[in-house]
Amino acid sequence: MALRPPPRPSIRAMTITPPATAQPGPDTAIGHWRRQVAAVLARSGVPPEAEEPERALDTRTYDGLVVKALYTPADALPAAPLPGHAPYTRGTLPTSRPPGWDVRAQHDLRDDAADLNQAILTDLENGVTSLWLAFPAETLPAGTLERVLSGVRLQLARLALDAGPRFVAVAQDFFALVATRTDLDPALVDVSLGADPLSQLLRGGTVPDGAGIAAAVLLAAQVADRPGRTTTFVADGTAAHEAGASDADELAVTLAAAVAYLRAQVAAGIDPDVALGQIEFRHCLGDDQFQGIAKLRAARRLWARVAQVVGAGQASPGARQHAVTSAAMLSQRDPWVNVLRCTLATFAAATGGAHSVTVLPFDAAIPGGAPGTSRAFSARLARNCQLVLLEEARLGEVLDPAGGSWSVESLTDALAQAAWGLFQEIEAAGGFEAALPLITARIAATRQQRLDDVAHRRRPLTGVNEFPDLSEAPLPATTRAGVAGPAIRYAAAFEALRDRSDDHFERVGSRPTAVLCVLPGGSGRASFAANLLASGGIATVRFGPYATAADVPATELCGRAPLVVLCGSDKAYAADADATVAALRGAGATCIAVAGAWAGSLPGAPDVVLTTDIDAVSVLSTLLDSLGVR
Repeated sequence: MALRPPPRPSIRAMTITPPATAQPGPDTAIGHWRRQVAAVLARSGVPPEAEEPERALDTRTYDGLVVKALYTPADALPAAPLPGHAPYTRGTLPTSRPPGWDVRAQHDLRDDAADLNQAILTDLENGVTSLWLAFPAETLPAGTLERVLSGVRLQLARLALDAGPRFVAVAQDFFALVATRTDLDPALVDVSLGADPLSQLLRGGTVPDGAGIAAAVLLAAQVADRPGRTTTFVADGTAAHEAGASDADELAVTLAAAVAYLRAQVAAGIDPDVALGQIEFRHCLGDDQFQGIAKLRAARRLWARVAQVVGAGQASPGARQHAVTSAAMLSQRDPWVNVLRCTLATFAAATGGAHSVTVLPFDAAIPGGAPGTSRAFSARLARNCQLVLLEEARLGEVLDPAGGSWSVESLTDALAQAAWGLFQEIEAAGGFEAALPLITARIAATRQQRLDDVAHRRRPLTGVNEFPDLSEAPLPATTRAGVAGPAIRYAAAFEALRDRSDDHFERVGSRPTAVLCVLPGGSGRASFAANLLASGGIATVRFGPYATAADVPATELCGRAPLVVLCGSDKAYAADADATVAALRGAGATCIAVAGAWAGSLPGAPDVVLTTDIDAVSVLSTLLDSLGVR
């Protein structure tokens, strides 16, 4: 059964138009604020636009959506229906309920079964209410699942099984386990079987025979009448997100996968309302809390539109949403910053209305975990990140707290429109599988733009390309440049430079080092240069300030390191840069860099100019080469 829309307006035709509101005049509070903004921008050298100078402060997301610096009543949208009412933008439940959301911990069944069972029981005894079990590709020894779940009261803890292409076999093992548990009422079991064959394609793999959509539909038909609540499909956005997708990309991809699963079920004779109930969603959230909130709200609106198309009634009040903190945003260096990143993502998940939330351990990007930190501690920190928001901040007791915010409502609307547009392109190309080249090309373009922003430091990563800590202990050699999972992490390129520095430190006993030669007015540029070089693993030694080129002890400086960085004001460069560069070259400097704009003549040009708009990864790699760092 094809999903053909009834004669109703599409989501594009449903675009909400803000009510007509007079633009604020020059004598209003906003007009006064705008005059102040224009004055500040003028002093900063940014030419402000005449009528709305704050437009220079707008930012754009990777979906091309504009996030304004200021929202006014002119941006107000008509109020969305209350929580519990279609299109469920504000939530699927009409009232809040304790504990607010499921605290879902992820566990890998590749671990020792006894150790894993103990970790699971510890989680459940300390606030976790739901388990996400990730199965390896290979078949586990008989009885593994029983040993792992020994002592777990399955009527109290929801389960999400993640078995990849082995979802049918794992589902059967689980049902066999339930049948043998005499202490368990099957009617109280709540489990997601995690069938998501299309995500295998997105990860670059293939779908084995017997593990495709047809097998999942057959499984859905088999479990439809089982006691308890069993969800067969999960439209998992982690594959798209970890490959580099933007928020709209991820929403469109998961929507396309869910529609493919829905269409297959309906074609097999499953009632649309039942088929809708067999699908849930998994989304990744990063450290932009407002985009995360809007993402979950937009996802519900999009799925409600699909439910409307197939004629579903109130029997299908929106699919469950499982929010996961982004693995791509995690860093290996200064990993404690990941605690802050995950807290922002968790706040967005709670505020955005997720039904279950998984916080990845702060050291999940480091194979084997952070040196000197136990897995139990990392798990406790991830668990408590949610519990503090639940038990102390009480976020679970408020429905859609961001509702009515001009900025969040506008971003939700724009994100839904962008995702629906890409979804329509995917459908026009023939659906998820036929449109896979389109999907992967779109994700690749977003990924490249994001990584380019990181390399140019337009996107700051604290502890990585901004404010790096060279004093932190080197990672063990076995974990350097390690890839913990399939995510293309934003920090990986800078961390590879730090790995080179660590290797050098272990061989030589010291960091690769640059000398900062400070000229008049160069203190700020010296700090900039030290921060930039440290992000590539290069330590700095500061000399000066020197009043003139004649005062620079070129021989002494070049004796400390072959890389010298000049740091001075534009005026100092104009007066002394050529002479200082010549003196340093004569003293044996093999590489000379200048922090800031170069004002010297071409014959005395330095080897490298360090400015805020350079490709820092490329430049730092060149500087490490000049220092002989392999």
